[in-house]
Parts: sequence; structure tokens; C-alpha cells
Amino acid sequence: MNRLSHSPLWRLAILFGGLSAGLTTHADALSAVQVLREGGCGGTLPPARPLHHNALLDRAAEKWAAGGTPAAAAARSGYEAEITTGVLITGPDSSMVQLLRQSSCRTVSNSALSEIGVYHRGSQTWLVLASAYVVPASAQAPVLATRALQLVNEVRARGTHCGERSFAPAPPVTLSLTLAGVAFGHAADMAQHNYFEHEDLTGRSPADRVRAVGYRETLVGENIAYGPKSADEVVQGWLDSTGHCENIMDPRFAEMGIAFAAGHASRRGLYWVQLLAAPRV
Repeated sequence: MNRLSHSPLWRLAILFGGLSAGLTTHADALSAVQVLREGGCGGTLPPARPLHHNALLDRAAEKWAAGGTPAAAAARSGYEAEITTGVLITGPDSSMVQLLRQSSCRTVSNSALSEIGVYHRGSQTWLVLASAYVVPASAQAPVLATRALQLVNEVRARGTHCGERSFAPAPPVTLSLTLAGVAFGHAADMAQHNYFEHEDLTGRSPADRVRAVGYRETLVGENIAYGPKSADEVVQGWLDSTGHCENIMDPRFAEMGIAFAAGHASRRGLYWVQLLAAPRV
């Protein structure tokens, strides 16, 4: 009875022992990263979703091995990244889980990352982990405009410094659909024709563009930006720039329109345009 009852357990122990050894022996960088993410670095972090293998990031890992940074290598490989990080491991595949756990567990377990590429040469393995840049959908425009308005009115309400100049609190501005339409027209034109100027390709100024749609104004100001991916980022960027900040804090302005457009060709970031105006009464 004892031999019969223990024999299956003994076989089971051998089976699982052999399986564990096989997994360790044949572990590669990809599976090692997935193991650490799913296990939350041995239970020290929340579990993270598995990463998707991306051939462009394989190419980026190879380019990184030749020099430069992971972010630059990803860009040269045609991968548009929101976040990029790299991990270089020296050692055999059989020790990959242990090596990653000791040196880079938190990095590879970052839940903000979604894709991975690998390049292996000799005893070294280069990992490029990234999250692809996703252009906000046009349906998000009203939400982003509302958020930008909130941020602008918050700083106007408390007052601030623009460079060395101090601004007292100013009345809030309201969103204007007319100004938003003009802002989008200029953002889309810059994105399509790959330029970045207040004056458009026909020579019109911001005031000219506002008047062209029948908006009656006494004063117009325009802020533009290229690159920011959120309303928070673009507004903060303007506040950090003296001239743009002065536009936002000018108490004469009562209405605002803001819009963005995605770039084309070699410039794929977002073009932002903010119009501020004092309507004629």
C-alpha cells in the first residue's frame, strides 16, 4: 500500500523537476521578461501584462548594440515610441531570469511598456522595451480643449510670473467654437505642409485668419507648439515660455480656441494652436 501510494507522487516530483530544469535551461530573453512581468518580480510588484514582440524593436535593439541610445535606435528603426527603455544583459540564456531579476526587474516589469525587441550577440543580449505613440483621436478634441481651458483658467485665477514679469489674477476665458475652428485650420495646415510659423503659407497672420471667418475682435493672440501629446503638457510648455505665458495671462482676452493636428511625413508629432481674443462688443 505504501509503495503504491507513494510511487505516483515520486513520478510526479520527477516530472515537475524535469520540467522546471528544462524551462530554466531553455529560457530566452523574451520568456524571461514575461516570467518576471507575470510574477511581479517575484511578488514584489503588481503583475504586468505580457509584452508583444515587435520586429521593429528587434531592429532597434541591433542598432542600439552598435551605439547610441535605445530611444534613438527605435526612432531610426521606424518605431514611433511614447516611452522607450533599454536593458543590456551579459550572461547565458540559462541564467536570464536571474540576471534580469537582479539588475532590471523593475524596468522590465513597468506596466506602461507594451512591446519588446531583442538582439543577441555572443554572451550579450540587448532588450529594447517600448510603448508606441498613439495619436489622440479627433473625438478626443473636445475633452482636450476642456482640459486646456481648465488649466488656463486655473493659472489666470491665481496669477503667476511669466519670466520676470508678475501677473495678477485675471478673469476666466471661455471656449469659442469659432476660434477653435480657426485654430484647427492653422494646425492642420502646418501639419500637412510641414512648417511651424504664426504666419501661414498665404501670408495671413492670426488676426487675418480670425477676421476671415467673420469674428469681430479688438485683440488676438496666438500660441503654437509642436510635439506635446496632452493638454497638460502643451499648456505647461506655454507657461514655461515667457511670451506664451504673457498671452495666456493677458487680462484683456475673454475667449479661447485650441486645437491640434497630427503631423505627416517626417514630422509625426502633434501641432497645437491656441487662439486668444478680445471680441468686439
